[in-house]
Amino acid sequence: MKVAPSLLSCDFARMGEEVVRVDQAGADLIHLDVMDGHFVPNLTIGPAIISAVRPYTQLPFDVHLMISDPLAYIDAFADAGADIITFHVEADSDIAATIAKIKSRGLKAGLVIKPKTPVERVYPYLEDLYMVLVMTVEPGFGGQSFMADMMPKVTALKQECQRRQLDVQIEVDGGISAKTVGYAAAAGADICVSGTGVFKALDPAEAIRTLQNS
Repeated sequence: MKVAPSLLSCDFARMGEEVVRVDQAGADLIHLDVMDGHFVPNLTIGPAIISAVRPYTQLPFDVHLMISDPLAYIDAFADAGADIITFHVEADSDIAATIAKIKSRGLKAGLVIKPKTPVERVYPYLEDLYMVLVMTVEPGFGGQSFMADMMPKVTALKQECQRRQLDVQIEVDGGISAKTVGYAAAAGADICVSGTGVFKALDPAEAIRTLQNS
């Protein structure tokens, strides 16, 4: 299991240091949640913040766009230092065009589904994707409880990718901790996003190892 600590749970006054802290603790990626106050009822960070923390680590930046028009902002996030850009099938932008734009910038593209969205919505695009992110909470705020009833989606997605012989990474995000990661691992998840589970842990390195060993 790869672990992507979510900066949504870090100390925003010390973001650069927080990135270094989880990098040294053994994180595999850094997860950055971008919210526009329109697609989801919260505002977080934008390209300027991502650009500011980019020099603090060589780890891949996994940028999750919870915004209404992701296509309009791909260049901005690419320029800021994103390595992977995931966006929602429920957003307004044309899905195929947005995937193509991400890949045209040399980045890895991913799709995200909210809890109420059927996993089959991503199936037409799997050949063009590096990652699919299955939300295990309603997107918008950190610290929510894990929704175990999302795990059948993960399993169905894993089976579909295996059937087509596709190496698509399956990521889960929301309420992931030492207590819940086992469900995600058993369902077939490859990457887990953990915010409070890492940043609020007494020993982030131990927390990350526990998740990785799930």
